[in-house]
Amino acid sequence: MTIADLVTAAVPEPPPPDSDDIGRLFDLHAADLHRYLARRVGPAADDLVDDTFVAALRARNDYSAERGSWRAWLYSIATNLANNHVRRRVREDHATSRLASADRVAGHENQVVERVDAQVRAAQLAAAIALLPPGDRDVLLLSSFTDLNSQEIADALGVPAGTVRSRLHRVRRHLRSAAPEMPIERGAGNVD
Repeated sequence: MTIADLVTAAVPEPPPPDSDDIGRLFDLHAADLHRYLARRVGPAADDLVDDTFVAALRARNDYSAERGSWRAWLYSIATNLANNHVRRRVREDHATSRLASADRVAGHENQVVERVDAQVRAAQLAAAIALLPPGDRDVLLLSSFTDLNSQEIADALGVPAGTVRSRLHRVRRHLRSAAPEMPIERGAGNVD
């Protein structure tokens, strides 16, 4: 049985015995993981994809077939790494903004930038997403940035599939009220 068969099988097999099998998982899933992470963390995605597979290699004996597919397990690792990266960036950005706020001058340039409607709306949406509870935010981002179905998202986050669907519904409702000018497509994401 090949690693591709393992990934697509209804019941996942035991963990790969060596780094060659992790290499095959990398070949199968790295591009999709990179797309997901790039949407969440931008250029840091390159490092986080690598970190995901290093963590998978180290924890390959901890993989449990009962928790879902290899693919969901990799997305779980990637999501945790992305969350850690974002928390670290927020702390760094807060520290930088405290230093920069003392030096900021309200010039013509700043006024023009602040008036750009698209940037204001994007900031409203980003703020609304940032205020979401972490579980809700993870469901939204996995649904929006990947082709995972609700069961795979559930496996990646360790929650029931019904919880994924209800969280996504709640998040969409919240975002409609928090950023009313931003269109939220009902068909966004691949949640069943």
